[in-house]
Amino acid sequence: MSVRTIALVTGANKGIGYEIAAGLGALGWSIGVGARDAERGEVAVAKLRAAGVDAFAVPLDVTSPSSVTAAAELLAARGGLDVLVNNAGITGGGPQEPTLVDPEIIRTVVETNVLGVIRVTNALLPLLRRSPSPRIVNMSSSVGSLTRQSAPGAETGPIAAAYSPSKTFLNAITVQYAKELRDTNILINASCPGYCATDLNGFRGHRTAEQGAVAAIRLATLPDGGPSGGFFDEEGEVPW
Repeated sequence: MSVRTIALVTGANKGIGYEIAAGLGALGWSIGVGARDAERGEVAVAKLRAAGVDAFAVPLDVTSPSSVTAAAELLAARGGLDVLVNNAGITGGGPQEPTLVDPEIIRTVVETNVLGVIRVTNALLPLLRRSPSPRIVNMSSSVGSLTRQSAPGAETGPIAAAYSPSKTFLNAITVQYAKELRDTNILINASCPGYCATDLNGFRGHRTAEQGAVAAIRLATLPDGGPSGGFFDEEGEVPW
């Protein structure tokens, strides 16, 4: 594998994903900018390169098996992969009250937020297994915490029968991966960015995208023997 650490961040052309790419790139890593829209991906790559980051475009639609396979082949040709940050995600639009939601909205959100993560992770595991210190970070949310969602008087955003449960599902999948990979050197964790101002929420969040990237960058750079199968924000563990 390459001497330089190689990372792929999905959905990295904007928002928190872009800031994760920038933060990891500032460490001297080579960063694959995963983007469904190739043109926007190239714009993000150019911006990162202008800031001194060794960035390259990875056209990637996490809902498309052929796109994921092509991304894996591109990364293999570039020398492999050390870190995967599964950041791509959607809210699905509304309404999302359980009594009103169109089941197709739920299906679409899960396809990206959960099945997309599984699809990308499994396709890239052969490359990650060759790395001396592989890390996987799944971008979750506080709305995926059942503990926080069910706490009396908790303010965890609007009722969302698609988006919130998709993050709970993602958390559960993260735990299952950690259990299966416990005898390997792969560390996999879920990251909570907090309520950040991004186009995902109409820029209503009170945190910046750069702040939202902090926990993910920390999990992507965990030392060997670090935690696996956990859910963390920048202050520590988040209750499931």
